[in-house]
Amino acid sequence: MSYEPKRADFSLPVRINLYSDTQTKPSRAMKEAMMEAEMGDEQGGSDPTVWELCDRTAALLGKEAAMFVPSGTMCNQVAVATHCRPGDEILAHEDAHLQSSEAGGPGAISGVMIRGLPGERGIFSAETLRAAIRPVSRYSPPQRLVEVEQTANKGGGACWQVAELKGVADVAHQHGMKVHMDGARVLNAAVALGVAASDVTADCDTVWVDFTKGLGAPLGAVLAGPRDFIGEAWRWKQRLGGSMRQGGMNAAACIYALQHNIDRLAEDHANAAALARGMAQIPGITVETPETNLVFFDTSGTGLTAADFAARLRPFGVTVSVSDTFRGRACTHLDVSAAQIEEAVAIMRRVVT
Repeated sequence: MSYEPKRADFSLPVRINLYSDTQTKPSRAMKEAMMEAEMGDEQGGSDPTVWELCDRTAALLGKEAAMFVPSGTMCNQVAVATHCRPGDEILAHEDAHLQSSEAGGPGAISGVMIRGLPGERGIFSAETLRAAIRPVSRYSPPQRLVEVEQTANKGGGACWQVAELKGVADVAHQHGMKVHMDGARVLNAAVALGVAASDVTADCDTVWVDFTKGLGAPLGAVLAGPRDFIGEAWRWKQRLGGSMRQGGMNAAACIYALQHNIDRLAEDHANAAALARGMAQIPGITVETPETNLVFFDTSGTGLTAADFAARLRPFGVTVSVSDTFRGRACTHLDVSAAQIEEAVAIMRRVVT
């Protein structure tokens, strides 16, 4: 069996890309910043732009140190491998990206298990976590790490409230566990909650932020935490082939994103709300109210599967993603305007009715 991705149909240009915020393209200004970047050997510690990005991100997230990595998934895998040992157990939501969408990495790379916890919209409570903690026994795997996802992707882009995170972290720390945040969209959460990013991440031992989603950079994520943890994480970055040599060109894009693309995430949230309102008025479509930039919807009332719905949109240049038989997702980002949201809703109504 081949796992190579299917080649896109380039004869059908995409005009309104609601498939994912990973589809964003670097702006002209971001490209100019990349071209002007001062560079060195990132692996050898001589790239000043990479160091600047790491210092800026660590400060933003309230952590001691940080490390530039090609992708968010690699951040998760490096963090798990650094926190845990083979045979350990991670407690995470049952729909966590770490469990569902990283090709079995925790088991294959680190030899750890994940225990899925229930909870509405991708968020579990401190009480649920407490109930999942076993008495220490030589018969049970050591429970080493608690993982939270901010925002919760399959939970509809839901935000963990700061108090919820503190409650979970307190339970974890009381039982000798560390807390790791998959912060793929942590800045979306900070903007939506109206708090500083460091407030959102304060009770987590480690966290990473993705620059290739709403922040619009072409590559990269930054993992942050205690200085000794990041020092050890470098060994896992090396093992996984994560060195980038003249990484400053990509780091410059991420620095530009930090300077220009955080506050504007509120526009994406407003567009998602407008999209949800419009889709809810289409007969047969049920929409989950978005908290951030992810709009999940159900097509069962139309007689179409989510895949059928997506296929009907494609000739009109509109793309959405498919999560389940009748569940789909539309994602707003900096390459989708308010006017395009209105146009997309009109096209959706047309293909359904």
